[in-house]
Amino acid sequence: MSTIPDLLETPRLVLRPVAERHAAAVLAYCENNREHLAPWEPLRAPSYYTLEAVAQRLRDGREQMAAGQALHWLVFERETDALIAQASFTAIARGVFQACYLGFSIARSHEGRGLMQECLECAIEDVFAREGLHRVMASHRPENLRSAALLARLGFEHEGFARAYLKIAGEWADHVLLAKINPVEG
Repeated sequence: MSTIPDLLETPRLVLRPVAERHAAAVLAYCENNREHLAPWEPLRAPSYYTLEAVAQRLRDGREQMAAGQALHWLVFERETDALIAQASFTAIARGVFQACYLGFSIARSHEGRGLMQECLECAIEDVFAREGLHRVMASHRPENLRSAALLARLGFEHEGFARAYLKIAGEWADHVLLAKINPVEG
């Protein structure tokens, strides 16, 4: 494990580690994309959409990062400095596994422009190079064709199918399981 950088940059984006100072921007992102993200996320209690709850999630994310258990990135559009996406690498396992899980979301207003691919190419390269991980795992619901296409473009390979894998939108949902192996390691 190494020190978390202050930011990662791509031609159109700036990825910043979560910090409590971003609570208002994260709350606005969650509220503005509530309907858009609902089919792909767990049910959210009304308290999820409060500044206090967002600030606590950001503090928790920072603690996970400090402990080497996760990387949580807020994705800002370089031109406007608006928060447009989030990407997380969670459940980082060391030892003989050297792996983690990828999760991501992007604002409806920024879909279809290649921004999430740009973000994840940078973040995955970082997690392989700086963190030395061997495997990044991801999953998506079978009907989520956008995520399926993005993960395929990023080089994720199909590894399986999990029935009733995660409770999404209040129902146990099937998921396609994928992984990307660190190409430097082979």
